[in-house]
Amino acid sequence: MADNEKQPERKTLDERNKMTELERIRHSAAHVLATAILRIWPEAQFAAGPPVENGFYYDLELPHRISPEDFEKIEAEMKKEVKANNTFEKIVVTREQAIKDAESGRLGGLTERLGNPSKFKLGNLADIPEGEQITYFKNGDFMDLCAGPHVMRTGNIGAFKLTTVASAYYKGDEKNPQLQRIYGTAFKNKTEMEAYFTMLEEAKRRDHRKIGAEMGLFAMDPDYTGPGMPLWLPKGTAIVEELEKLAKETEFAAGYVRVKTPHLAKEKMYITSGHLPYYAESMFPPIELLEEEEKKRKAAIHTKMAILEELMDKTDPGSNQSLDLTAQDDQLITELKNLGTRYYLKAMNCPHHHRIFAAEPKSYRDLPLRLAEYGACYRYEQSGELFGLMRVRTLNMNDAHIYCTEEQFSQEFNAVNEMYLKYFKIFGIDKYVMRFSTHSAEGLGKKYVNEPELWKKTEDMVRKVLIDSKINYVEVPNEAAFYGPKIDVQVWSVIGREFTLATNQVDFAVPAKFGLVYKDRDNTEKTPLCIHRAPLGTHERFIGFLIEHYAGNFPLWLAPEQVRVLTIGDEEPLVNYAKAIVSELRANMVRCEGDFTTNKINGKIQEAEKAKVHTMLVIGGRDMDAGNVSVRLHGKGNVGAKPKGEVVADILAAIKERRA
Repeated sequence: MADNEKQPERKTLDERNKMTELERIRHSAAHVLATAILRIWPEAQFAAGPPVENGFYYDLELPHRISPEDFEKIEAEMKKEVKANNTFEKIVVTREQAIKDAESGRLGGLTERLGNPSKFKLGNLADIPEGEQITYFKNGDFMDLCAGPHVMRTGNIGAFKLTTVASAYYKGDEKNPQLQRIYGTAFKNKTEMEAYFTMLEEAKRRDHRKIGAEMGLFAMDPDYTGPGMPLWLPKGTAIVEELEKLAKETEFAAGYVRVKTPHLAKEKMYITSGHLPYYAESMFPPIELLEEEEKKRKAAIHTKMAILEELMDKTDPGSNQSLDLTAQDDQLITELKNLGTRYYLKAMNCPHHHRIFAAEPKSYRDLPLRLAEYGACYRYEQSGELFGLMRVRTLNMNDAHIYCTEEQFSQEFNAVNEMYLKYFKIFGIDKYVMRFSTHSAEGLGKKYVNEPELWKKTEDMVRKVLIDSKINYVEVPNEAAFYGPKIDVQVWSVIGREFTLATNQVDFAVPAKFGLVYKDRDNTEKTPLCIHRAPLGTHERFIGFLIEHYAGNFPLWLAPEQVRVLTIGDEEPLVNYAKAIVSELRANMVRCEGDFTTNKINGKIQEAEKAKVHTMLVIGGRDMDAGNVSVRLHGKGNVGAKPKGEVVADILAAIKERRA
């Protein structure tokens, strides 16, 4: 586990009330973990212990450095607390009482600890807004500052296990003390927990970084290209191009038009869109450029400043002349600073597409306008957050922006959802959920565009489409984009591992900032709604998912090497027959190679299996004489001899139909 992981944002009371049963179990397990640690190390100071995606953690300060070797004795104490079946008792207190209990060391402890105040609980208390109810939860002797919710009793925690130890700064701020973070997970029962750890073991076997290297799909070269910047090797590029082909065919059929945009833009672009300054930390630093005229002006300014400096050396300090020369020098310095234009690497495609919309006048007859691009973007992810293909700094996005009227919105948004469902079917994704993120009133004007009526209107529109189309979705408050509601598409691989595939967003604010308008039927100018969508996400993240989803055993249409022709022997007529098959397949754009060496056929098959070649065509003398080929499928073995023409036709049909 990487050190210094961030602490999640404090949940609102509304969000806490919507916690699932599993989240309540894990939240309760965090309190049981703290109880156990205090029984072993009573001096431990606790900070925060929330449920997280796959379990829970608790941050603590302790002179003893906890290691996995300590887990057994900690878990033994946890089992005692679960067996005791203590009630999680909710206690409402005043802020004054909470401060008093923290100062006495009682909060986050089993008893009062005079001389050892609960310093992190005092800090947590400061984060609770004035007027919000302050509560404790008590199980047995352990009492903690907590808004809940929990299960009824410690005995309701069915199964748990500690997993890792990491480091984390208090409240995620590197200026604060560094704490130990103990991770664990918990489930309703032992069967569910065993299934989870079985899935983790299978996930290790399917790790896209491992399989990607073994198959020669991509490479990372931090010394030359830089961290988080994958190089697509020929076999990986084959997958990239197949995905682009799928997207282009699907989008063309759905009425999209393709565009291309530069990889750079002026600072003005992102200030207008609102990404600067709020998104600056996730963008690469700007590039300062001087045009030819500005270079000449810069040289002239430096010449003037040198003359002024000579004059100032000859002038009495404090004299009117000296003050006048200083003012002139300051003016030149200001002018020098204003020279040049700042350019940024493109971190998102939407502002560029907005400028394409604005390039020509539009009327209602032009809408909906669907602009699509596999756009290259550059994002400065923190080095500690980079992870294989899943978190990178250079990415290629299956992006599109749909400009439409309010009346067209429902049909367009539903069509995007239908496109997702089509892709899910192609890739064998059986389990998914649309995570519908809405705004919060408290965040208006800060985290979100201050347009309360538009927020309500667009959220109602999205919600209605999801309900009417019977899409599987969950609603999550206070996680929208700054300019509108969004949908994160969560999918599960065949082994049950969850991934965030892509995001859809509704934008009612930024088009107006760019002055985007169309002439309506009544000849008035109106601003279109904009739907941001990327059903296949980025090449990097989606291919990372597919590698793990298929364990590298891609379907024929997507396999980097689709067919390999293997000869039993190297006689010239046999090799010529095999080469003719290779040529025929390659003429039809099939990624086909041949192995005509003198190696034994079993060795050739093993090599092809190791390379995860989808289809092997084995040819011996009798196959040639009969005009046949013997077909083997990766991982399935021999499926028999068939006429060459029939096999070639079936291969071409399977690729065209994108069969699973």
